[in-house]
Amino acid sequence: MYLSSNGSVTPEKRLGQNCIVQPLLTDLYQITMAYAYWKSGKTQEHAVFDLFFRKNPFNGEFTIFAGLEECVKFVDKFSYSKSDIDYIRQVLPSNVEEEFYGYLGNLTAKGVSLYAMQEGSVVFPRIPMLRVEGPLIVVQLLETTLLNLVNYASLITTNASRFRMAANKLNLFEFGLRRAQGPDGALSASKYSYIGGFDGTSNVLAGKLFNIPVKGTHAHSYVTSFNSLDELTTKNLAPNKGGKPVDFVDLAVSWRKKIVSIFNVMLSEVNNGEFAAFISFAIAFPNSYLALVDTYDVKKSGLINFSAVALALGDLGYEPVGIRLDSGDLAYLSLVAREVFTQISKDFKRPSFAKLMIMASNDINEETILSLNEQGHEIDSFGIGTHLVTCQKQPALGGVYKMVEINGQARIKLSHDVDKVTIPGKKDAYRLYGDSNLALIDLLQISSEDPPEVGKKVLCRHPFQESKRAFVTPSKVENLLQLYWKDGKICQPLPNMQEIKERVVNSLKILRPDIRRALNPTPYKVAVSDNLYHYLHNLWLENAPIGELS
Repeated sequence: MYLSSNGSVTPEKRLGQNCIVQPLLTDLYQITMAYAYWKSGKTQEHAVFDLFFRKNPFNGEFTIFAGLEECVKFVDKFSYSKSDIDYIRQVLPSNVEEEFYGYLGNLTAKGVSLYAMQEGSVVFPRIPMLRVEGPLIVVQLLETTLLNLVNYASLITTNASRFRMAANKLNLFEFGLRRAQGPDGALSASKYSYIGGFDGTSNVLAGKLFNIPVKGTHAHSYVTSFNSLDELTTKNLAPNKGGKPVDFVDLAVSWRKKIVSIFNVMLSEVNNGEFAAFISFAIAFPNSYLALVDTYDVKKSGLINFSAVALALGDLGYEPVGIRLDSGDLAYLSLVAREVFTQISKDFKRPSFAKLMIMASNDINEETILSLNEQGHEIDSFGIGTHLVTCQKQPALGGVYKMVEINGQARIKLSHDVDKVTIPGKKDAYRLYGDSNLALIDLLQISSEDPPEVGKKVLCRHPFQESKRAFVTPSKVENLLQLYWKDGKICQPLPNMQEIKERVVNSLKILRPDIRRALNPTPYKVAVSDNLYHYLHNLWLENAPIGELS
């Protein structure tokens, strides 16, 4: 739930701006440029910047755009406080004129227009996720913070969506708080992994702030804290539907004797400290009993102790949840566990026992899940931490923020590396669909061009390779950049997290399976219009120096 400004509780969770996200969350050179612009008399200059990336992460061929809501909040609240100005005065050289600080103190983003893709949409290299227009000094000062808000959010959301595709319909829980890059990184990871397709988190604060389902059981330390059944001080448990409490320890012990033959082990081999831990945890949480069974030996101890306690709970009308595996051969152990649960279900007429949850953790990455799928397993859900929240496979998206126009004149950045040459001018982006309602190509056009039309042939060109071109006759045209902020106001409602989460799912469906696949995916095509192609190359020739041989 969300707290409104008057303190009342509302059903949609819409938090205020993160207090860390403020104008000083920037690189110093943004402020030094602002002064240089100001001293050069550029306070009335109007600029257009594109925020985009050059390469999809994780060796994939798609990215999910995220972080828009935080960007809009930042632009909405953009202003320097007196203490901000006092600090800037300390860090800038003493020759900076006092009038500049007065100028900064009155600065807002009311003159900025912010265009963006819909949050949760698939996006591809060179397509602007944000187009920022407005006074040069202001839009320059927004750069670092906007990149910070978009880069990590989009990276985590994309990573989570890849885990979701690998796991298919199995439950996914984010367990990365202890491995994340600091408190704010952990909260962002929980939020955007949920948007990307995860079902919940272990992060309690994220659950409270973002209304994300929280999940957790116990650690190995809880199991090792017990040594014997004699340590149990609470032994009785009342039936689920009421009645006189029964000696739950005796009930669990009797069940362990009955089922030990299924496991082909001696009772002396089964760890009693683990048994005591499971009993105590079940007494504490009889309606949500899920136990970590790999502290000692899964086959010779963990499964036996868990099953005995679970059967005892069943006698009292409770439904145990299942087990968690945190080490070992996860595919094999899950198959063993399912076989045991199925056998007990048949032998003791407990139908639900065969369907107990088997959760797996243990440093799982996308490739681990794909490998488990190939091996065959009986895992129902995964708890994923390090590889999700740190994006170990690729720790940064590489988004950039480039000026493409100033005072109506296009600007281009040249480089010996063609990938780093920018596409100049104020542009619109369109997604063209084929007859199967799958996306065919994304097209960049000069904003003054007429948009593509359904049923009309469009020439789409590779921005840098002259011979790569194709005609496309779209069955559907989608305008990708929508206006979210102008004249100091939010121009359209921002979706809540659940709506963004659903958009991620629907957006991925517009891509062919070979574009989405994990191994050797097919690149998605991004093109420019014929007019933009010639505009780009003419501007390139105008700005590129002509060499001289001697």
